[in-house]
Amino acid sequence: MQEISQISNKTVVHYDLDTFFVSVERLQNSKLIGKPVIIGGTSDRGVVASCSYETRLFGVRSGMPMKLARQLCPESVLIRGDMESYSRHSDVVTQIIAEQAPVYEKASIDEHYLDITGMDRFFGCMKWAHELRHTIIKESGLPISFGLSVNKTVSKIATGQAKPNGEKEVPQYNVQPFLDPLSIRKIPMIGPKTYYLLRSMGIETIHSLAAVPGEMMQQVLGDNGMMIWKKAHGIDNTPVKPYSEQKSIST
Repeated sequence: MQEISQISNKTVVHYDLDTFFVSVERLQNSKLIGKPVIIGGTSDRGVVASCSYETRLFGVRSGMPMKLARQLCPESVLIRGDMESYSRHSDVVTQIIAEQAPVYEKASIDEHYLDITGMDRFFGCMKWAHELRHTIIKESGLPISFGLSVNKTVSKIATGQAKPNGEKEVPQYNVQPFLDPLSIRKIPMIGPKTYYLLRSMGIETIHSLAAVPGEMMQQVLGDNGMMIWKKAHGIDNTPVKPYSEQKSIST
C-alpha cells in the first residue's frame, strides 16, 4: 500500500473575496445589491467572468458562455466589467493584509494565502484571522471568506465551505473527517475532464478517492494523479510563497 506522509502541522489561512467583481460593482452602485448580476463579455461569444449568487440559483457559473447564461437568467443585469477598478480594490485588500500578516502570497486578484504558523504563541490563530477578515470588510467594503487549516489545499477547500461571507477552521485532527464526505469537485486540480473520468471509475467523494491505491491514481492520471491522491488525504507541502519581505512578529 502507498505510504501516506504525515499531514503538516502548519497554520495556513486562505482568504477569498466573495464574487469579487460583482461585489466591486455593488460597492460602486448599491442599486445592484440583491439583483442577479453577470459580469463578462456581453456579446454572444463572451464568457461569464463573475456572477452573483442570485444568478447561480438559475445555473449560471463562471466560465459559462454568455449566451447560455442570458438564457438561464434573462432578468440578470449584464456588466462588461472594469479590470482597472477591480485591480485597485484588490490592491487595497492586499495592502491591509501586508500590514498585518507575517508571510502572505497573492494567489490571484481575489485570493491570498497567509502562513501564520507559530502565531498561536502570541494570539489565537482563529481569533487573529477573524479580526483581519473584519478589518478587510470594514476598510474595503467587500465581503470576504476564509478557511484556516494545516496547508493550502485544506484551507482553500474550507474557504469554499465557508462561503458566502463566512469563516471555517479545520484543525489537524479533523482534516480527514472534514474532507471525506465532500465531492471530489472540491479538490483543486480536478477539472471537468478529470472529474468525469473519476466518476466513470465510481469515485464521487473524497473518501472514495482516498481509498484508491496511490499507484492506481498515478497509472490513470500520471504525476497529477498522485498529487490529487495526496490532496484527498489532506497532504500538501506547497509553501506559501512570500509576496514581499517577511515581517517579524514583535515579542
